[in-house]
Amino acid sequence: MSHNILDLIGNTPMVESKVLNQNPNVKLYFKLEGNNPGGSVKDRPAFNMIKSGMDRGEIKTTSKLIEATSGNTGIALAMIAGIYGLDIELVMPENSTKERVQTMRAYGAKVILTPTDVGIEGARDYAEAKVKDEGYIMLNQFGNNDNWKSHYQTTGPEIWKDTAGNITHFVSSMGTTGTIMGVSTYLKEKASDIQIVGVQPTDNAKIPGIRKWPQEYLPKIFDPKKVDQIIEVSEMDATKMTRQLATKEGIFAGMSSGGAAAAALRLARTLKSGVIVSIVCDRGDRYLSSELFE
Repeated sequence: MSHNILDLIGNTPMVESKVLNQNPNVKLYFKLEGNNPGGSVKDRPAFNMIKSGMDRGEIKTTSKLIEATSGNTGIALAMIAGIYGLDIELVMPENSTKERVQTMRAYGAKVILTPTDVGIEGARDYAEAKVKDEGYIMLNQFGNNDNWKSHYQTTGPEIWKDTAGNITHFVSSMGTTGTIMGVSTYLKEKASDIQIVGVQPTDNAKIPGIRKWPQEYLPKIFDPKKVDQIIEVSEMDATKMTRQLATKEGIFAGMSSGGAAAAALRLARTLKSGVIVSIVCDRGDRYLSSELFE
């Protein structure tokens, strides 16, 4: 029995692809991060960023927190800030799905919507101005080492344990890059020949949760040396695979998970043998008002 909802963060299950993976010599596992209490992989860094900041005395109960988010990090931060009695303001583009906005507000956060045409970069600029002008504290998932360290401490060890150390390839969508940085750091310490595969959108493709950042917005926590290969996926491929995950594997997830799965399956077709783990970032129910499942 868990005494606190925070105890349920992490130790998410992995399931083997039984339909989509057609290579009999390759095992493909999906790690189901939607099973975290806040519904996504972002529960891990959100908890570590807030808890570590409080432990260091950088965040106090009187602090005014702010963060720019495309969705999942905001939901996780809203949940965890509420548990600790912290005020938090979350900034996101106005074209974000209403489920995400409503979930953040349900947890007690203040949500600010910025114009669609300036994207997440515009939301980041807004949050940074509030820090500069009004004394807010930004958690800064794009530059906060507590982001990737959460995956070094939890996600990486879980994958190593659940594959009995047999993993050969790790596949992850890249947004803040915290997941891939932390897992790569851990797995490479265990076995340097494990291949770390990042997933990015093709040029001009819009896939929530996956970004190809302009140089000036590239996350400060990102180290390209920790990624062995990058596979680009199109909006169409990510959408199609997200739907197939639901209909063929029973995995109801968001579009970034479909993008990662598309890359993982493309990779599986090229291997003579191997064990691939692909991250399923979140649950599909926060995309139902979008066109993803129409």
